[in-house]
Amino acid sequence: MANALVWFRNDLRLSDQPALAAALAAGQVPVCIYIHEPEEEGDWAPGAASDAWRHHSLAALDADLRERGSRLRIFRGPSRAVLEALAAACDAEAVYWTRRYEPAVERRDATIKRALREQGLRAESFNGALMFEPWQRATKQGDPYRVFTPFWRSALANWHMPATIDAPRSLPDLDGDPDGIALEQLKLRPARGWDATFWDHWIPGEAGAHEALDVFVDGALRGYREGRDRPDQVGTSRLSPHLHFGEIAPWRVVSALEEVRTAANGAYVRELGWREFAHHLLHHFPHTPEGNFNPRFDDFAWAKRDGRTLEAWRTGRTGVPIVDAGLRELWHTGWMHNRVRMIVASYLCKHMRQHWREGARWFWDTLVDADLANNTLGWQWVAGTGADASPYFRVFNPVTQSSKFDPDGRYVARWVPELAGLPVSLRHAPWTDPGKLRRHAPDYPPHPIADLAAGREAALAAYRALKDGAGG
Repeated sequence: MANALVWFRNDLRLSDQPALAAALAAGQVPVCIYIHEPEEEGDWAPGAASDAWRHHSLAALDADLRERGSRLRIFRGPSRAVLEALAAACDAEAVYWTRRYEPAVERRDATIKRALREQGLRAESFNGALMFEPWQRATKQGDPYRVFTPFWRSALANWHMPATIDAPRSLPDLDGDPDGIALEQLKLRPARGWDATFWDHWIPGEAGAHEALDVFVDGALRGYREGRDRPDQVGTSRLSPHLHFGEIAPWRVVSALEEVRTAANGAYVRELGWREFAHHLLHHFPHTPEGNFNPRFDDFAWAKRDGRTLEAWRTGRTGVPIVDAGLRELWHTGWMHNRVRMIVASYLCKHMRQHWREGARWFWDTLVDADLANNTLGWQWVAGTGADASPYFRVFNPVTQSSKFDPDGRYVARWVPELAGLPVSLRHAPWTDPGKLRRHAPDYPPHPIADLAAGREAALAAYRALKDGAGG
C-alpha cells in the first residue's frame, strides 16, 4: 500500500475526520502525525491553558489510534521542513490536513501546500471545523457580511450538513521509524501544576467530547433558551473546548440535536452560527485580533493602562462579586460562563475603560476554549468596536445582571465563598452594607475598584467625545 501523512492540528478526533478519511479512501496507509511549532502562529501562539488541554487531548488521540493498530507520531517544527523530511522518510505520496483559519496559520499553510505540490506530492486540505467555509457566504454585492442576522439567514438558506462518519474500527500503520518524540518533551503541561483543578470539570479528547454532548442532549438542552443565561445552573453545552480542538465536529452536534427535536434546538444551533460568523469575520478582516473592526474607535479615549487595577480584575479582586466570581471560575476551571464573560468584559471596557485587548490577552492565556475568532468577536462585541457589536453606550450594570441571572447568589457564593454568609441581596452589592461586609468578609475589597455610576458616566462621556469629534 502507498503511504500518506495525515497531519493533525486542531482536529484531534477519528470520527468525521476528513483528512484521515481521504487517506483511507485512496487506499493509503495513514501515517498520523502532530507537529508542534507554536512560533508559526505569530502573535497568537496558544496560551498556557490551551497547552494544558492540548497535552491531554493529544494523549487521548494517541490512545484511540493505538486501540486501532496505529499511533500518533509527534515532532517539533518547522512544519514545512518536518513534512518534507517525513514524506521522504515514509515514502509518502500525499499529505492531508484539515484547515485552520487564523491569519498567520492560513498564510503558512498556503506556503506549505505550494511547496509540497512543487515536489510532486499530493497536498490536500479539508474543512473539518466549520459548517460553512468563511468564504462561502457573501452579500449580494459579493462582500463579506458584517452583521450576524443576514449572515445566518444566508447560511440557513444554503443549509447542507455533511454526513457523519464513525471512527474506523482498525487502522494500518507504517512499520519502523520515524517515531518522533514523546509527548512529555513538548512540555505543554505547567510545571507547577496550576491546572490540576481543571480536570475535575473536563475530559479532554474525543470520548470526553461525545460524553459532554450526550450529557447536554439528555439534560440542559431542553431548557437551553432560558438556562444558558444562568451561571448558577448547568444550562449550557460546555462543548466549546471540544469544538475548538476539533474533538467533535459541529455537524455531529447538529445531527445529535436533530434526533431529539426539542424547541431549544434552533437556539443552540444559532449559537453555533455565531461561531461560524466569528470565523467569517476573522478570515475577511484579519487585522481584528489587534485592531478595531470599527476604525472610529481608533481615536477612542481609553483610560491609561493601570497595572494595579488590571491585576485586581485578573485575580477576581474588583469588589464586584459577579465579576470576581467569573474570573475565579476561569482561574480554577479554565472556563467562564458566557453570560458572565459579557459582564466581566463590560466592566473592564466600560467601567474601568481599559482597552479590550487587555481582556482578550488574559482570556487567550487562561481559557481552555481560547479561540482566536471567537475571542476577537466576543471582546470587540462587548467593547462596541466590532462587527454587529453591542453599542458602546450599552453599559452592563453588574449588580442588575447578577440579581437577574444569579437571583439566589449561588454562583457568587460558590466562587467568592467569603461572601456566602451574606444575605442574598448583599452578595450582589456587598459595599452597600460596609458593616456586614467587614464582619463576614474582612479581606474582601470594601468597594469596587471602579465605581459603577462614575465609571459608567466616564465611559459615556468618552463615547460622546468620540461621536462629537467625528461630526455626530
